[in-house]
Amino acid sequence: MSDGIKQLDVSIMGREFRVACPENEEATLIQAVELLDQRMHEIRASGKVIGLEKIAIMAALNITHEYLHTRVDGGFDIATIQRRIASMNSTIDAVMGEQTELFS
Repeated sequence: MSDGIKQLDVSIMGREFRVACPENEEATLIQAVELLDQRMHEIRASGKVIGLEKIAIMAALNITHEYLHTRVDGGFDIATIQRRIASMNSTIDAVMGEQTELFS
């Protein structure tokens, strides 16, 4: 790993994941994990969505919608936000691929 990049073990819905994170972003990543885990538990508890993958997608869509709604009103650039979301999706896909390989 590059200097300043740290491997962080996180738990989402009882599953363990290892995520690469810049050292100065560790606290923010932990907050993001806690928010995602909370939202996923809420969705699962509603009983309307079944399956971990579908719960994760619904949580991501809900959080993204809230983020875009809140930030757009504050004057943020939509293109920048979309690029960041695309980057996050790529990171998630890469981590999920690694996790799938571990459990295969």
